[in-house]
Amino acid sequence: MLNSILNKTKGDRWIWLIVILLSVWSLLAVYSATGTLAYKRGVGAESILMKHLIFIVGGIALMYFSHLLDYRYYAGISKLLMVITIPLLLYTLIFGNTINDASRWVTIPFTTQTFQTSDMAKLALITFLARTLTRKQENIKDVKKAFIPIMGSVCIVFILIALANLSTALMLFGVSILLLIMGRISIKQISIVCLAGLILLGGVVFLGPRRETYKSRIKVFLHPEQADPDKSFQANQSKIAIATGGIIGKGPGNSTQRNYLPHPYSDFVYALIIEEYGLMGGVALAIIYLVFLYRCILIVTASPKAFGALLAAGLSFSLTIQAFANMAVAVGLGPVTGVPLPLVSMGGTSMLFTSVAFGIILSVSRDIEEKKNNPEGTNNKEKIVVGEIPAMG
Repeated sequence: MLNSILNKTKGDRWIWLIVILLSVWSLLAVYSATGTLAYKRGVGAESILMKHLIFIVGGIALMYFSHLLDYRYYAGISKLLMVITIPLLLYTLIFGNTINDASRWVTIPFTTQTFQTSDMAKLALITFLARTLTRKQENIKDVKKAFIPIMGSVCIVFILIALANLSTALMLFGVSILLLIMGRISIKQISIVCLAGLILLGGVVFLGPRRETYKSRIKVFLHPEQADPDKSFQANQSKIAIATGGIIGKGPGNSTQRNYLPHPYSDFVYALIIEEYGLMGGVALAIIYLVFLYRCILIVTASPKAFGALLAAGLSFSLTIQAFANMAVAVGLGPVTGVPLPLVSMGGTSMLFTSVAFGIILSVSRDIEEKKNNPEGTNNKEKIVVGEIPAMG
């Protein structure tokens, strides 16, 4: 059975290797970081590790099945995801579980597991934009047929996420703008989308329900010397972890700041990694994400179809920007946010949706491989999506 699975595993081998490396590193970091959490819960650290391992294995399984599905099917799935996502985001804002004044989670029925709806929203919007930009190319300058549906979807998802999770909303908005540029939307129309985004951003920051939190975090970041010690505690503990890590680190499992640093297994896992593996470990992890981005760029440029190129570009940009945003916060280059490190931070639904995103990218890569190996062959799956156009550039 294992040989059968391995024989069906296609796509970029470097990306598969990156997934394995990040998963192993995640197990090591989470096991080291969850001692205090386990003590507070009255359980052993091994039980938390096993739960995390289950999500990693489940994520890899989802990645495997996602990469087997022809990427063109995701064009149709994106419509269904958007229909589900927008009401779900609205439901989360009104009835979701509130943690630290942020309503980002809903409880999955009949379980105790929470679900962060913005994880689904990221996947839904990127796939929907890739589909819409591909199918509307002939009318891409048409305001009614192309621009309004595109602008509407971006702005609605942005505002619904931003009210509870501004950092995720800003990153998703940035990825959306990159896709609009790749999709040949005119500079004038992109400027209008950016202006609308700025207006919505101003409304969220100055009038939204979490306005005081956003203002406080920005103030702490810009003027740390004047900040209340309680409000700058996370950033300060992260800097201590990084400073004491040195060049080669204290060694796996030897972190001391894990006992003081809030969320060393999720939001600040990169600080713990630098403390235990040193500057060399931190740089190595950053290089892994850069290699992932480079391999994805090769997939984008090799994709014969616009939908595949836009899909791989949007998902890879989203994952890479998220990774470096998490790292930037840990090293003090940005205000504190709740952005996890893809495939490394502990997290349930975040791990699963990230794995699906990797799987979709691998699906595009698998399609390219198959066409290279059988350039003369006919493929009935080409008929799945009507209106495909050649990839840009």
